[in-house]
Amino acid sequence: MAHFDTEYQRLEASYSDSPPGEENLLMHVPEGAKSQWHHIENLDLFFQRISFYMVQKNGFTCMLLGEIFELVQLLFVVGFTVFLANCVDYDILFANKFVNHTDSSKVTLPDAFLPVDVCSARIRDNSFVIFVLIISGVFWLHRLVKFIYNVCCYWEIRSFYINALKMTMSELPYATWQEVQARIVEIQKEHQICIHKKELTELDIYHRILRFKNYMVAMVNKSLLPVRFRPPVLGECVFYTRGLKYNFELIFFWGPGSLFENEWSLKQEYKRGGNRLELADRLASRILWIGIANLLLCPVILVWQILYAFFSYTEVIKREPGSLGARCWSLYGRCYLRHFNELDHELMSRLSKGYKAASKYMNCFLSPLLTVVAKNVAFFAGSLLAVLIALTIYDEDVLAVEHVLSSITLLGVCITVCRSFIPDKHMVFCPEQLLRVILAHIHYMPDHWQGNAHRYETRDQFSQLFQYKAVFILEELISPVVTPIILIFCLRRKSLEIIDFFRNFTVEVVGVGDTCSFAQMDIRQHGHPAWMSEGKTEASIYQQAEDGKTELSLMHFAITNPQWHPPQETTHFISQLKERVHREATGASDTHPLSLSESEPRSLIANLLGGPSTLNSVHFGRDSSLTNHAAAGLSDGASALRSLSPISSSLHLKGSLSAAHRAGHTSAMSKAMASSGTDARTVSSGSSAWEGQLTSLVLSEYASTEMSIHALYMHELHKQQSRGEHSRHTWHRQESDESSDSVPDEVRIPSPSAIPTSASATNSFGAGGKVVRSARVPMGGWAEDGQAAPRRHEPLPEESSEDEMPPHVHKVNAVCVCVMGYVDVACLHCK
Repeated sequence: MAHFDTEYQRLEASYSDSPPGEENLLMHVPEGAKSQWHHIENLDLFFQRISFYMVQKNGFTCMLLGEIFELVQLLFVVGFTVFLANCVDYDILFANKFVNHTDSSKVTLPDAFLPVDVCSARIRDNSFVIFVLIISGVFWLHRLVKFIYNVCCYWEIRSFYINALKMTMSELPYATWQEVQARIVEIQKEHQICIHKKELTELDIYHRILRFKNYMVAMVNKSLLPVRFRPPVLGECVFYTRGLKYNFELIFFWGPGSLFENEWSLKQEYKRGGNRLELADRLASRILWIGIANLLLCPVILVWQILYAFFSYTEVIKREPGSLGARCWSLYGRCYLRHFNELDHELMSRLSKGYKAASKYMNCFLSPLLTVVAKNVAFFAGSLLAVLIALTIYDEDVLAVEHVLSSITLLGVCITVCRSFIPDKHMVFCPEQLLRVILAHIHYMPDHWQGNAHRYETRDQFSQLFQYKAVFILEELISPVVTPIILIFCLRRKSLEIIDFFRNFTVEVVGVGDTCSFAQMDIRQHGHPAWMSEGKTEASIYQQAEDGKTELSLMHFAITNPQWHPPQETTHFISQLKERVHREATGASDTHPLSLSESEPRSLIANLLGGPSTLNSVHFGRDSSLTNHAAAGLSDGASALRSLSPISSSLHLKGSLSAAHRAGHTSAMSKAMASSGTDARTVSSGSSAWEGQLTSLVLSEYASTEMSIHALYMHELHKQQSRGEHSRHTWHRQESDESSDSVPDEVRIPSPSAIPTSASATNSFGAGGKVVRSARVPMGGWAEDGQAAPRRHEPLPEESSEDEMPPHVHKVNAVCVCVMGYVDVACLHCK
């Protein structure tokens, strides 16, 4: 294997996630005071089960039934497949063989079944079937042992909910994760479930639940995993399946010989840089053997994938043939769009809200030629189907004619497929506005998409995140064949980069263990100057997270967990950004005729829903032209957000909120809504379960919409700053790219007008400063001449970029508020 020298450097923890003075604290509790939950050894697994128990399975009974049916389903798939292959006489079934009957002339289904002795003999004579049965039996026994172990563990979790968290099983379906998390933080003081810290924080819990997933998000963000390919005919594509993801986790985290010695600690040898070449060779060898194992098991896994897909999707396709034309968020899209420290249910809730807008955006690009062909094919198929249906109505014996029933079924499928290529005649082509609504939910988008939403290149790149269901199924089917190739020929070449990544981007946090340094969301260590971190970050080009991942993840976590107290380095960033957005929204609401009642929350969300925001108070230095463009962009964002469900009907929510106030929660609600991060945990549950659930839902939606506004605002300011520079993103990153970014000396982050701020945020946000970049080298930072580069990267003179072009300014001829297919005033073609 070729050896490369990288310029990674191990990051030290920017702060210790512990209260001051308790960094080396080891709690001592007298024997008599110890509870059942004192000093849980594997807190990672314990917190994961708590989250899974509450969010995914909604209780012990649902979890138990789900596990049992999975075991039965495995037995059914294997047993039924072997039975169909060896115990059925298809000549009788297809009427190719005559059967003598003494009492009846009709052929019944049991007549096609072979005798038991004949069936067992055919199975014994087939060595491949014996091999499949042995492999399946071993796998089923493994699942059975795991099921018994999980039942015992989740019974313990059930006891923890009842005895420690004081929550009954009837309350669990109506509880939110924030409420459960708040109780865990409180009982730490009583039960000391973690003895290395006196108090747990929300970030501690997220780190333990998402320790390995944060690493995966960081590796995708830094383009370290080989998931992007360019086949000869297909062009650029992404291949990231569940099987490939399973192998990545097996190699890195928990498999035999993995990089971690347990759930919470990276092996010490991987933390030292002296033997990195030896460790890279060892990792490459291990990847090779795992790839060979995948290659040997490929036939069995492939057969299983085909059978499982056949039994799972055949009935759905027959009932709804258009389901294959539906779209879903790809596995790569879920990883690329995921924030650091974002739980599974939080991610899926966010992506689900953007599903309709994403579907409408993709439907804007139906080919006119394909539409004409589909209409005519549907006409001819419909004509034939109408004649067959009429004949069956006249005489049902027509169904007994050979292939008539099959023809009716196939014609119906053909018509359904053709209709999926025929657009709605009332659909308006407004891709820019739809893409802005999508951005409000997914929070991440390459810069070159903005202003180019109408281009097929943007559509093709977005389809990598939002793929057809049929493509998803096809990728899973071919995954057993492609996965060994990727492991052997692609992942092995990145072994040294992987070793350096885990060494350089792993920090040890007291009471938590080894975590990915990107998951600390530290602006100083991993911020990007082009994402409002100018003057606050010390990160080199190798340490910066791409696409604003650090800044957006920090804002998302702060809004989702308003009781979390971030470190001092990030407090200013959060508070000043919130005050900035709040000031813009407040300024808009003061001039808008539609004002909200006093019973509704006076927050930036309510104000922004009242009317479009302006940027009159934002100063963009000497370039006054940026002001109008930024104002137009944020106004479009506010217009788009007013259509989001269920916040769009804010007046409808007024009655619900007023009822909550009349119930005696006025102070709690006002306090929760006044804070920037609305959260269900800050409000009492109400006098009834329904009222508490409604209040939590309303607050959760307000928090979600607030994060959408912050994401739009940050993208708009990032767009203004990057007008004169070439912004590099995941979509353009190539291993052989040695280009550098060119940043004009006079590009400054826009700063707002001076306003009174709190003590924690006395400095004005976004003080002007020159952007300084270091020379860009390929991802991984290796030196091409084979010599190790210096650990610290000194600023180098700026170099020109080959394709440096300012982003196109998007102009709309009329007020365009076409969101999710609805037009308010007028929506013309974007140009």
